[in-house]
Amino acid sequence: MDLMQFLLDQNNIFILAVAVVSGVMLCLPGLRKGRGGAHAVDIAQATQLVNKSQAVWVDVRAAEQYQAGHIAQARSLPAQDLESKAGNLPKNKPLILVCEQGRSAPRIAQRLRSQGFADVYTLEGGMRAWYAANLPVTQK
Repeated sequence: MDLMQFLLDQNNIFILAVAVVSGVMLCLPGLRKGRGGAHAVDIAQATQLVNKSQAVWVDVRAAEQYQAGHIAQARSLPAQDLESKAGNLPKNKPLILVCEQGRSAPRIAQRLRSQGFADVYTLEGGMRAWYAANLPVTQK
């Protein structure tokens, strides 16, 4: 009974609510990362995948964004062309999907997995993270 009185005290309800909301906010980033069926990798991990496993950069942004600047050797595969052009991607190499902010790539990765691509990653933060790290882009 003392525990119930403690929990129902007005000041303690507020503290309990703050604790619950804080816990939920701490869990949200982890839950969002798991969405989409792809592993998110940071720039360093992605570069290692390219260098060690011959991973392929796949830019899923619109063609205009790709032409304005993209990672060297990245293949352009706009999200709307996924079904028709996914067959041109290698299934025996890891794929690193790059979108603008890292938000749409997980959904596209899930679609690629359903088409038989097993080794699919997404770049955390997308091209914005790439630009923020002052890494080179090309327009070729």
